[in-house]
Amino acid sequence: MFDVYLMVVFGVVGYAFKKLGYPLAPMVLALVLGDRAEENFRNAIKGSQGDLAVFFSNSLVGGLTGLALFLLFWPLIRTLWRALLGRRAA
Repeated sequence: MFDVYLMVVFGVVGYAFKKLGYPLAPMVLALVLGDRAEENFRNAIKGSQGDLAVFFSNSLVGGLTGLALFLLFWPLIRTLWRALLGRRAA
């Protein structure tokens, strides 16, 4: 019966996401890859003895990390950019 309750909960969450306009693909990816990504992040930090510079150690890793950070903060950057352009136009 636990499986049925779990299915109902995820169905309600999926319906709410659809009604609010949230895309479902990122949530599915997060559920599938989240544990593995967290485990590998911990291994990288342990291997570098806590040094975050390991994520910028070469151009490929640094580029991907930089791109990920840029996309993470893109909504904030876009809002600030629009506010700045709005002030200049006035």
